[in-house]
Amino acid sequence: MPRAPLDDPLPAVILAGGLSSRMGGGDKGLLRICGRSLIAHLLDRLAPQCAPVALNANGDPARFADLGLPVLPDGMPDRPGPLAGVLAAMDWAAGLGAPSVLTAAGDTPFPPADLARRLAEAAGPSGLAIAASPDPQGAMRDHPTFALWPVALRDDLRATLAAGQRRVLAFAARHQPGRAIWDSRPHDPFFNVNRPEDLARAEVIAETIPRTG
Repeated sequence: MPRAPLDDPLPAVILAGGLSSRMGGGDKGLLRICGRSLIAHLLDRLAPQCAPVALNANGDPARFADLGLPVLPDGMPDRPGPLAGVLAAMDWAAGLGAPSVLTAAGDTPFPPADLARRLAEAAGPSGLAIAASPDPQGAMRDHPTFALWPVALRDDLRATLAAGQRRVLAFAARHQPGRAIWDSRPHDPFFNVNRPEDLARAEVIAETIPRTG
């Protein structure tokens, strides 16, 4: 499968369909740091790289109206997790005539400014690539919600979800993904807000990062 041309913008979908149980429920991506939502900070980094951009979320889309993004609900019932969001992203991108779609997690406000380019460069034989970075001990961690997905895999993904399999990395591993690795210093670009105390850390990081949007 040919890789996405680097001079053509990739469509992207922000995955924001989770239940946010560790944050007390609600839309984690709408939590605010420095007066703006996590998703708004994410868009500062993502919009210069990708076009168009949409949001995967369930429920009333009006709560995201100020973001100005199309809202794509899961196409599978019972909220089976981020893989359902990936499928919604693939189906949307296929409707645009795009060969691939980039996904990003809505609770991760500071992804790399070169995310799209480097994922495209790292694409494996199927056209799939996932992001990775070292943890504080130096062990490499994959971040499969930050990935480049070829839309040709969507029928296999639909069947995978219908069979009750929900692990993003397990699905990706079946298709020989490439891996794009980023440094985690001075902060991990894939730092995500999982707990209330992470908001304070995100505030500190936000003050050190210039807006790119």
